[in-house]
Amino acid sequence: MPTDRHPIPRTELPPGWGLTELGDDRFAYRHSRPPIVLVADVTAADGSHPRLGICRCWELCYQYSLGDRIVSETIGRVSTRQAAVDGVLECMRCVHDVVSDVEDPVAVDRVLDRVSLSCFVPESTETTIPETDS
Repeated sequence: MPTDRHPIPRTELPPGWGLTELGDDRFAYRHSRPPIVLVADVTAADGSHPRLGICRCWELCYQYSLGDRIVSETIGRVSTRQAAVDGVLECMRCVHDVVSDVEDPVAVDRVLDRVSLSCFVPESTETTIPETDS
């Protein structure tokens, strides 16, 4: 995907959200109230089963300020960029619908803990795991 295009079209963004960072392996959206940033970043697929052949995935997290430091909390991991886009958009919608005027990061954390990323896992018409000689 070219980096000059927004991953999520502006017309699909919930009110108050805007793109703050865009690269081949990372993108981020910010909301001012509550003041949080949702980030999708490529990372190593540590812990995935080696037979799946996944060496990298997209980690979704949110960041907020706590005093003079930035805190980053992981939401979850997905396997593709499109799943990351869909997951970030779902997180935006949940935050907008539930905590639109809350400044409390704990309230945001509770909302984002309920977001299920499993529905953004790409489905395949044929799933095969290679046989190995044991």
